[in-house]
Amino acid sequence: MGLLAALSVGAGEPASLDLSITGLRNLKGNVLICLTANAKAFPDCAKDAQARKAIVPAANAAKVHFADLTPGIYAIALVHDQNANGKMDVAFMIPREGYGFSRNAMGSFGPPKFAAAQFGIAPGENAQAVKVKYMF
Repeated sequence: MGLLAALSVGAGEPASLDLSITGLRNLKGNVLICLTANAKAFPDCAKDAQARKAIVPAANAAKVHFADLTPGIYAIALVHDQNANGKMDVAFMIPREGYGFSRNAMGSFGPPKFAAAQFGIAPGENAQAVKVKYMF
């Protein structure tokens, strides 16, 4: 059965997502996570009231669980907020802290588009892995 068929067959069943985060440079600060189904709100969840957001201490960020999700198409953006100031620090428009996206998508001259990072969440348990990248 294809992903779209699986999504529509069990659309009434809850879904969950286990997110594995690798590549953290250190265990300082927090990891800010945005899980959204709204392409227009990606990668900034502030524009999506329905987005699932999490702030996880970096020391506990290797595995993060999201429960009670509606099956559908989502994308993840995350930041390793090493100084715990609640945002990604940049210098000359270059990220000074680590970041990552679902499907390990990369953008050219900025974050990737939703389509590059999107993945399906079917009813039941799902998994996604993100490797954090650093520019400096």
